[in-house]
Amino acid sequence: MKLHQILRNVEKFRTVFDFGGRDVAHWFPGHMAKGIKQMRSNLRNVDCIIEIHDETLDVRPHVLILNKMDLADLSRKKRILQKLQRDGVKNVLFTDCLKQRDDSINNLVPTVMDVIGNTERFNRDEITNYCVMVIGVPNVGKSSLINALRRTNLKKGRASRVGGEPGITKAVLTKIQVCERPIIYLLDTPGVLNPKIENIETGLKLALCGTILDHLVGEDIIADYLLYSLNRLQKFSYVEKYELQGPCDDIQKVLKHIAVKIGKTKRVKAITGIGNITVTVPDFTSAAYDFIRCFRKGELGQVMLD
Repeated sequence: MKLHQILRNVEKFRTVFDFGGRDVAHWFPGHMAKGIKQMRSNLRNVDCIIEIHDETLDVRPHVLILNKMDLADLSRKKRILQKLQRDGVKNVLFTDCLKQRDDSINNLVPTVMDVIGNTERFNRDEITNYCVMVIGVPNVGKSSLINALRRTNLKKGRASRVGGEPGITKAVLTKIQVCERPIIYLLDTPGVLNPKIENIETGLKLALCGTILDHLVGEDIIADYLLYSLNRLQKFSYVEKYELQGPCDDIQKVLKHIAVKIGKTKRVKAITGIGNITVTVPDFTSAAYDFIRCFRKGELGQVMLD
């Protein structure tokens, strides 16, 4: 398809996403409430907080980590920093904690020590080691950060379990050493969300990034919002990925094509005039999952949803 044809088709695409009266399921299981309680009870023993999201416990100095930057559109990095500075956030690092080498990981310990050195240590003045708490929403990379610090500073392997679904860390763990000089321990914590997500679109963005379990929102609605977002941002790498004829705004057509391409079908019973028969149809749920997974792995390009 020629460029002028693509642009002409895109002009007809949706400019507003129809939520259809849907609501995002509230994902605040018992371990989240328990985790918040445990975090608060541990704060007296914490020198600094490493925050990997825009939530806060409003205590102790903290460093903000923006992780998974290999998946983001870094052309907007300067604008992000400017906005954070206007909001009073000073200590910001961009990371990709799954990489074996990351300059920001090397800079994290000096940054934390500088922050701690410029603030009161409350009841910990006489203690020579340091304790840092890692907080953030589910599936944002807290455990990956701890493992990256151990790999960089101690040359040791994984200490925290890492997974692709939210809810891997269920409770505040015991101290995990991540540095020898100075001695620094980190507390991994369960990911926590606001018990009620007021804005539906914000909830969908969280779901698309894997912060909320897919089935609680619905793979179909997440996939449709992903298609809408990619088209709105004119990120059409999904066309080449799935060998489509061109950009498309119809999620059913896209999922049908994906299902056929990846060989995902299912057999269902159909009622006809001659009786019940079994037919093979595209598996739209599997196709939606593949579409979402490719986005999360960066296979559909670098995308910034906000």
